[in-house]
Amino acid sequence: MAEQKKVEELTYKEASQELERIIRSLESGDMELEDSLESYTRGVELLKSLRSRLSEAEQKVSILLQDVDGTDTLVPADAASTDDKLSF
Repeated sequence: MAEQKKVEELTYKEASQELERIIRSLESGDMELEDSLESYTRGVELLKSLRSRLSEAEQKVSILLQDVDGTDTLVPADAASTDDKLSF
């Protein structure tokens, strides 16, 4: 595979788009086994990163929410799934 940026260097959008490309490539069935395994591994790394970032954003939003009279209210958010399986 071509030289890739480290997952942590990618923006959320870039990581999401790369994961979509990997899923399409894997679904096509045209890849050699070794390339498929490498792509799958990269996909898992991207998925973990995306879920982590989403969870962090949800926590920040929960902290920033305020009730009507202006007092801080912590509203719990549903955490992102930590299931590391890729769904096809």
